[in-house]
Amino acid sequence: MRSEALTGKTRSPLAPPASFRWTRRIILTFLTVFALLPVYVMISSSLKPLEDVTDTFQWIPSEITVRPYFDIWKTVPLAHYFMNSLLVAGAATVLSVTIAVFAAYAVSRHRFRGRRVFTVTVLSTQMFPGILFLLPLFLIFVNIGNSTGVALYGSRGGLILTYLTFSLPFSIWMLIGYFDSIPRDLDEAAMVDGCGPFGALFRVVVPAAIPGIVAVSVYAFMTAWGEVLFASVMTNDETRTLAVGLQGYATQNDVYWNQIMAASLVVSVPVVAGFLLLQRYLVAGLTAGAVK
Repeated sequence: MRSEALTGKTRSPLAPPASFRWTRRIILTFLTVFALLPVYVMISSSLKPLEDVTDTFQWIPSEITVRPYFDIWKTVPLAHYFMNSLLVAGAATVLSVTIAVFAAYAVSRHRFRGRRVFTVTVLSTQMFPGILFLLPLFLIFVNIGNSTGVALYGSRGGLILTYLTFSLPFSIWMLIGYFDSIPRDLDEAAMVDGCGPFGALFRVVVPAAIPGIVAVSVYAFMTAWGEVLFASVMTNDETRTLAVGLQGYATQNDVYWNQIMAASLVVSVPVVAGFLLLQRYLVAGLTAGAVK
């Protein structure tokens, strides 16, 4: 009280005590260091020669080199894997968001028999681990290829369909909640002005639902970009993605740890950059879609 009188400042009765503020600062500092420590290890290891990485770890590199960032493109066909991941993740995201927009709009704006069953079924698919679908999808793709000649196993198209089984249910569920938060009066006003159902969807609802659409787009892209289990089974040397291609830096004779760290940082750039650019829409979309 005396110090407050000398400084001329009075503490609000709702303000937390000083002990709580210092405890909060200590905990947040600890969590920040805990989160950034692996990033520092990756960056420092990617800037070391291979013999320094395989030796006892040093927090401060004795020698700094950028050669691993050039060698990663030669040791394995990283550019080819990068293009495969970009095509697969991009196509899976576009298809997932497009289908989810139509499905969520129909469920949100129309009442039909089986509506609740459909919603519960879509949400319940997220309860099962992905490994349960690995063998069934493998057998389905192989049988389709044998009977029709359409090669789904080992192709980018088959991997895109596989990722749709993960991202599409969640995207539909998220957009249903977001479309429910948009007043129906906007649809009715658009229809009074001469728009049909599709006109109201694309001219009114979709522009108002941009944060939710961005949120499900980021989720679908990140799911496809970093997936390892299905990509390791459903692809071959020609269609291999980045998440599986990074294994190529480990050979029978040696493991190029510095190149693995450098490649990991390089392949993380698209996701991190997209997250930072779309963070505002992502937070708004997740918040609105989670509360009906």
